[in-house]
Amino acid sequence: MDNIVAKTPSFILATEFYPPDPSTTATYLGAIANAIALDMSTIVLSGTPGSAKLPAAEDTPAVIEIANWKPPKHALGRRVVASTMLALRMFWAVYRRARRDDVVMSVTSPFTLPYAITLAARLRGARTALLIYDLYPEALEVAGIAKPSSLVARALRLANAWLFRSLNAIFVIGRDVPPLLLRYPGVTAEKIHFVPNWTLLPIGFREPDPGNPLRKAGPAQFAVGLCGNLGFTHAPRTVFEAARLLRHDASIHFVLSGWGIGWGELKTLQASENLKNVTLLDPVPEDQLAEFLASADAWIIPYRRNVAGVSIPSRLYNFLAVGRAVIVGTEVNSEAGLAVTEEDIGWVVSPEDPTALAQAILHAAADRSVTVDRGRLAAVSAMKYSGRASLLRYRQIIRLLRDDFS
Repeated sequence: MDNIVAKTPSFILATEFYPPDPSTTATYLGAIANAIALDMSTIVLSGTPGSAKLPAAEDTPAVIEIANWKPPKHALGRRVVASTMLALRMFWAVYRRARRDDVVMSVTSPFTLPYAITLAARLRGARTALLIYDLYPEALEVAGIAKPSSLVARALRLANAWLFRSLNAIFVIGRDVPPLLLRYPGVTAEKIHFVPNWTLLPIGFREPDPGNPLRKAGPAQFAVGLCGNLGFTHAPRTVFEAARLLRHDASIHFVLSGWGIGWGELKTLQASENLKNVTLLDPVPEDQLAEFLASADAWIIPYRRNVAGVSIPSRLYNFLAVGRAVIVGTEVNSEAGLAVTEEDIGWVVSPEDPTALAQAILHAAADRSVTVDRGRLAAVSAMKYSGRASLLRYRQIIRLLRDDFS
């Protein structure tokens, strides 16, 4: 990347997830911090243990670890307490270090973080930016944790009204997010910047290989897969119900892998039903991910209803990278729905509709040549999601924020 400007003032990124955390969120944030460090001195306030072990070199961020308690994901009450404690520690860390000419950015995970970071930065007179990965309270409403009329939802919307008005820049990774943000007073389109995520695997179409050692379907079967973090905005039960509907079709096999609250639900369902057309797998090591993704003929991304603008389709980009068609259960105006429709790389079906999902799988399996062609198009479309282009866009916007002080 090009080096452009002298390194004053500073950029501060406050995040719970940062390398060596293995999550995709940490991977993306590490790349963003490294890119911005090419232009200005960069400090990362990280809630990930071990992130500050390596000394900072020239043109790399300085990482400061912030103590962080991590209860298990199913312990929602304790997780709220832990995220609040982290937000308070991050507030103090930003307040101590931020200067008037700095740019301070936070992310929406955990949901308490942006309010604390933005307040600390504003008190110090710094510019503020937010990278939205999940939008609250909408994500809680989609998951059924909070009702739109609940006290929690109303309080979060009130806090958001202050937050979004206070920010100088808002990064979104889906085109379905801005309509939700623009409902808040004081938010203008000029403040919102669409910068998509990018593929984390080498891009290239992989020919379907019945001999792939990670393929759990028979050589003649159509293998349809589900993998990744199955969180509150996903509907893995829909996939299982579709498998139940297709259980008598010996030509189709489901390979389900993942983690998160939805993975526990799938294990419980399969323990009860023992469907012969379903195989459950633990996540494969990172160095086997591309081979694993290439082992299926198509991949499913099942969302809950009303998820447009609420949750990011990060796993989509890796499916594209290996050249596989995708079947997405979501609204057509969601980022995943838009990408699949515009690029003709799969099928979009109604969310939480097992019958519609089963029909799409039958269609994909009935004409494998069309499914393979859509996989080829997927690999081509993956070239549009370039890390170089996205990181350059982050650099440009952060530089604009910094230069507003001059």
